[in-house]
Formats: sequence, C-alpha cells, structure tokens
Amino acid sequence: MNKNKTDILNNICYTELVYDRINKKLNSKFSKHEIEKMLFDYINETQEIFFQKAGKNFYITNEERNIKITINSNTYRVITVDKLMHT
Repeated sequence: MNKNKTDILNNICYTELVYDRINKKLNSKFSKHEIEKMLFDYINETQEIFFQKAGKNFYITNEERNIKITINSNTYRVITVDKLMHT
C-alpha cells in the first residue's frame, strides 16, 4: 500500500457541512457513520493507481462504485464526493 493511501486511511476527517454535501451530491440520506464507513471502505478497496494528487488535493476514483472522492492533501479532510459521469 502506498504512503498516500495509508496516510489518508489513518487521518481522514470530516467537517459538519461535508456530510450534507455528500448526501446532496449522491442523492442519498446516509448517516454520518454510514458516510464515514462507506468512504473508508471505498478508499481502502481502490487501487493506488487511481489515486491522483493535483495541487492541494487527492482525487480518488473508484470506477466500480462510480464515485470520485476529493480530499485535502494537507489536512486529510474530505472536501466532496462526486458521481462519475460516463460518456
């Protein structure tokens, strides 16, 4: 496992506002605990080749789950989660 993936899994954190943002973007009503578990599991199962660092953020793309997770690379705070758009 690469250092970034390990660091993210060990340090991932959330703000109060991000839970609502995630539910809105995913059109869901997950609890805080469900969101935290889901994102941890998705990050854990995603191969390192799908981790990209651009600027101050990590972008983790999980095609099987149709999701992209954006995490601040300095604080490991989740910024948002987006559904992937397939063309």
